[in-house]
Amino acid sequence: MSLAYRKPHTCWQRHAALNGGVTYREPARPATRPIRIRWIRVAGLLVVVAAIAALGHQLLASLSSTAESPVDVPRGEHRGVLGEAPPSTVWPASGQAAVQVGQLQVQAGPNQHPAPIASVAKVMTAYLVLRDHPLAPGQDGPTITLTEADAADTDRRRRQQESVVPIAAGEQLTQRQALQALLLPSANNIAAILARWDGGSADRFVARMNATARSLGMTHTRYTDPSGYDDATVSTAADQVRIVDRAMRLPVFASIVATPSATLPVAGTVHNTNTLLGHDGFVGVKTGSTAAAGGCFAFRVISWIDGKRTPITGVVLGQPGHDQIAAGLAAADAMVDRIAGHSRAAMPDLRERHGFPRLPSSSGAPAGAPRSAQAARSRARSPT
Repeated sequence: MSLAYRKPHTCWQRHAALNGGVTYREPARPATRPIRIRWIRVAGLLVVVAAIAALGHQLLASLSSTAESPVDVPRGEHRGVLGEAPPSTVWPASGQAAVQVGQLQVQAGPNQHPAPIASVAKVMTAYLVLRDHPLAPGQDGPTITLTEADAADTDRRRRQQESVVPIAAGEQLTQRQALQALLLPSANNIAAILARWDGGSADRFVARMNATARSLGMTHTRYTDPSGYDDATVSTAADQVRIVDRAMRLPVFASIVATPSATLPVAGTVHNTNTLLGHDGFVGVKTGSTAAAGGCFAFRVISWIDGKRTPITGVVLGQPGHDQIAAGLAAADAMVDRIAGHSRAAMPDLRERHGFPRLPSSSGAPAGAPRSAQAARSRARSPT
């Protein structure tokens, strides 16, 4: 048998041979083939639509899982330099740190755990005072008259080597001056005075500090005093970034922490412990140090990232070293350098803007390089 007869379309030829040459034709089905073709086309289209739908579902699920985070990402924001987890080289080798670039989510380094925060606690104290007694730019606010009890408390704190500013019974400080004393030289005695003035008592004020921390999602934070001198006042770097960001939204707070010095009635001129201020984009915020806390620094930097002026808010805690303040400043400065990379070189040097010369550093670094440790060591400071 010929191979042709094994094919379906030649079967009618075989029947013709067997029937004397009379062939049988396959009945005509004019409507079936177009319908079948249409069904094939429809089925193919449905398969394509189903594939697109499945791909869209997977994409949405991926975006949803990426957006999940312990810290909310504001709507409309786009991920930037730290939109994803930063490399391990960003973080200091010791202690803990966290950072927020722009208004993106807070990025926390390793070793996050509740630890003493020293005078970084004063950020919350100032925030509550300004929230309860708002000041407009240029306003000094109400006057606070200091008492004999305030003077005695200051003497006690001085004897135990706390950071204080000199005061006198009967001295009058405006609210702004009291905040300057709190945030610039880091006066523990003024923290206690403001707590009693604002809350009626230190205990009630501390209770409100903790309530505010809970409302901001600072779940690993516990305040026991308004100054941070008590080692039981603990937090994490990630938690503290939240309150620093909130406080910096208050124009008066931001203007005070950006001030190099201020003049008080009895203490005279007091200086900001943040010696990075005005250098390499640093515009605040607060130093801190105790034996238990190590070197701590909450900071805000305005840096050039991807061609845009971008705020970087961060906190470093537990930095070791003989000069703890210098250690905290140096750790933050190095962290910002790693985050912003060479893009910071495009930023106009703020030292020149304020009349400071661009001097070469003693370490041989290029002119304009950070000199945090040198500046911080220029004068010894009490625990802050």
